[in-house]
Amino acid sequence: MDDAASRRSALKLLGAGLGLAAAPAAAVAATPAAAQGGGFASLGDLGLKLAALPRRRNVTTTTAVLSDPSQWDAEALAAVLAYGGGPKQVWSASALGWPWLTAMRNALDVQVYSYRHPDFLVASLTRGPALMALLDQPAWDKYGLAGLDAEAPNSNVFLQPRPPEAGDPAPIRDPRGPFSADDASIPALQARGAVFLACHIALWGLAGVLGSSGRDPDKAGQAKLAAALTDHLVPGVVLTPGATGTLPAFADAGFHLAV
Repeated sequence: MDDAASRRSALKLLGAGLGLAAAPAAAVAATPAAAQGGGFASLGDLGLKLAALPRRRNVTTTTAVLSDPSQWDAEALAAVLAYGGGPKQVWSASALGWPWLTAMRNALDVQVYSYRHPDFLVASLTRGPALMALLDQPAWDKYGLAGLDAEAPNSNVFLQPRPPEAGDPAPIRDPRGPFSADDASIPALQARGAVFLACHIALWGLAGVLGSSGRDPDKAGQAKLAAALTDHLVPGVVLTPGATGTLPAFADAGFHLAV
């Protein structure tokens, strides 16, 4: 890829990533094929398919353990598991402070630019405190998430892409550009085709912690609060019944488990 093409590709990615935190899921998923510069039909098709599939939101209550596929994003999960366009990797992310987003960005850069696998798919099965990164800023504000975990920042910085004026956007050239760790944000990774999956059991547990620590302003109770948190998952996220229990399905589907 020459420098001019690299710059055009990065600018497309950066422009797309800046709007993704507030964009509909269709905008998130329609980006990957264009964002990295050609040869991405399979990854792009997956993104478009995920954008068209329903998500289980706007529910009023839920249970600790989900027992029917209608209770999670089963169709979207099946589409991710069925992906066959290129190498695929899944991360099991649990610590909010551990830089798993940077590690995912590193995996993308090496697979795409070093090994020439433009249709590489990277996914995150997100659980534990890391799940808070997949909740929008209104949820952080309403439920006081910034003070809930010792490693939590003051706001959901994981949803904030780096502004375009903050560095040369040429891919893999500028250590402070959009392909660097400085822009290992969820929107930037989604723009490159990464898929983030949420753990329902972690959402249920978070609702319990919020209730016991006085962070349930509506006095909704754990079942209703867990449902409300599900509504605050950022666009494009796929809800699973549980992250660790879904890992075997990813292994069976040929995903490489990141360590």
